[in-house]
Amino acid sequence: MASQFAGSIFATAPPHIHFASETRCLFGRRKMDKRYTTFGFQEKHSNHHAPDIHRRFVLFQQPRHVKYVQNAGYVSNSFLSDERTPDWNISPVESAQNGVDVLFRFSRPYAAMATVLSVLSTSLLAVERFSDVSPLFIIKVLQAIFGGIFMQIYVCGFNQICDIEIDKINKPYLPLPAGELTMSSAIMVTTLSAIMSFSIVWISGSWPLFCGLFCWFLIGTAYSANVLPLLRWKRFPYTAVLYMINSRALAIPCGYYVHVQNAIKGGVVVLSRRHLFSIGMLFVFSVVLILFKDIPDIEGDEMHGIKSLASQIGPDRMFWSCIWLLGIAYTFTIIIGATSSSTWSKYVTILGHLVTLLALYVRAKSVDLKSISSISSMYLFLWKLFYVEYLLLPLVR
Repeated sequence: MASQFAGSIFATAPPHIHFASETRCLFGRRKMDKRYTTFGFQEKHSNHHAPDIHRRFVLFQQPRHVKYVQNAGYVSNSFLSDERTPDWNISPVESAQNGVDVLFRFSRPYAAMATVLSVLSTSLLAVERFSDVSPLFIIKVLQAIFGGIFMQIYVCGFNQICDIEIDKINKPYLPLPAGELTMSSAIMVTTLSAIMSFSIVWISGSWPLFCGLFCWFLIGTAYSANVLPLLRWKRFPYTAVLYMINSRALAIPCGYYVHVQNAIKGGVVVLSRRHLFSIGMLFVFSVVLILFKDIPDIEGDEMHGIKSLASQIGPDRMFWSCIWLLGIAYTFTIIIGATSSSTWSKYVTILGHLVTLLALYVRAKSVDLKSISSISSMYLFLWKLFYVEYLLLPLVR
């Protein structure tokens, strides 16, 4: 049955691809901390006078030091044991789903969600009346969303490629350091993502969107790359903050805003009072997130010569500095909301930020500052508050 399955797979192979005498398809999955992976195929060459040579063509490979639940569809006979037996019950569709899961986690979905919300929030800031929401407006928004998502995947993927040795210490659960994704596949995914992002910009013909995404491409590369003395911005607190400010508050959101406003104003750029206020709020959030990010990563960063602000002043002081800075920003926003001339905006702004301020305080008090997992959980909670802020900002009038 296995040979029939392998024959059916390779019967459809392109005519220019030639396989050796013994070639079988590798479809299967393994389990490591509830994550399943493996998608690809394996070619085996053997003869009586030379050891087996395996040539693997895989997008996703099994992590090292894993516990098998279901083994790969093909395993060389010399490796078979009671615990590892061939299983041909895993369908190509399920293997593909496992591969998509790996790519999903490689793209850091919480950051991709922030990109989507950033585009939607910034676009709504440009809307003054319901008639502004036209088909052209929707097309512009979709162009910004997909262009931003692909660029986000590039930036996150490039960072993981450059930081693979650090992530083996700080984030061993990520697909690349865990061995679930090959380095060549990671490079291919990040390269294609950048190409897709710029292709969308080229189709849109929008210079504001191009400037925003190209700026993100440059600073995202400079943040992680370690090939020139002036790069690797993450090594220095101020350049790391500069990266986050530009990507979440200044260059990129302004590119989205002008890109979408062109559909409404016909090329006339108007920076409203509430847009300027949103830049200030996103500025504070960006600083808090980039500084807080380094708290659980202190050990790995110090081992690789990265002196973050968190490692210089200590995790406790860094933690509470971020909480207080965000709390002050919430308080200022509540005051701004109280002075609004719009009754509904006044109540939404005050009530919304009172709730988020209370949630921030309660959640911060429950964090164990000696636990990396607890601090990391708080970091993801701050991203959730960031999502909420994206939803509240267009309502400030």
